[in-house]
Amino acid sequence: MRLREPGVFTVDVAAGELSGAATRYRKTFGDLAGLYADEAAFRRLLDERGADAVAYEVTDHKPSSDAGDMIIGVTRMAPGKVGAEYFMTRGHIHAKADRPEMYYGESGHGLMLLESPDGEVRTVELRPRTLCYVPPYWIHRSVNVGTDDLVMTFAYPADSGQDYDIIAKAGGMRRRIVDDGTGGWTAVDNADWRPRSAALVEALYGEAA
Repeated sequence: MRLREPGVFTVDVAAGELSGAATRYRKTFGDLAGLYADEAAFRRLLDERGADAVAYEVTDHKPSSDAGDMIIGVTRMAPGKVGAEYFMTRGHIHAKADRPEMYYGESGHGLMLLESPDGEVRTVELRPRTLCYVPPYWIHRSVNVGTDDLVMTFAYPADSGQDYDIIAKAGGMRRRIVDDGTGGWTAVDNADWRPRSAALVEALYGEAA
């Protein structure tokens, strides 16, 4: 058996990236159409910043997609709001839903918004030196509730994959993270959210059987 060589990477907190990573991808504000509740405010944002402005970017190291291997990387998210709603990532559940993930706060102030397939909601605050464990089966989305870039290191099993449609098909996540009027944040109901079918939930939980 030929073993892979160890890898050494540096988390560049100021740049918000994993130095030496082979892969980089960006999500622009134009890519995030339909995520926010206030469509008029979103259109104003596109007019002001341009559809190609970067909302968040990821640098990562993917040694393989083999079970038992691990993907590591860094996410950097810009601060801001669309109307009252804080900037966020698209969010996902793992395509292999029984795979977990880890996020470690490097700088900034953020949240991990989590939702179970049947609609339970959790929020975990992320600050520097805070580690968030995302258990198997939880849909998760990062939200920047601070005034600076949110930088996080992450790691997850290499065969996890991502499923973004589970959020889109439900009309978004069950809660939205908005300004509470005093510079803090609060979670409010998403009026567009629709419960997932019992068959879909059962299928997700049954994947590990």
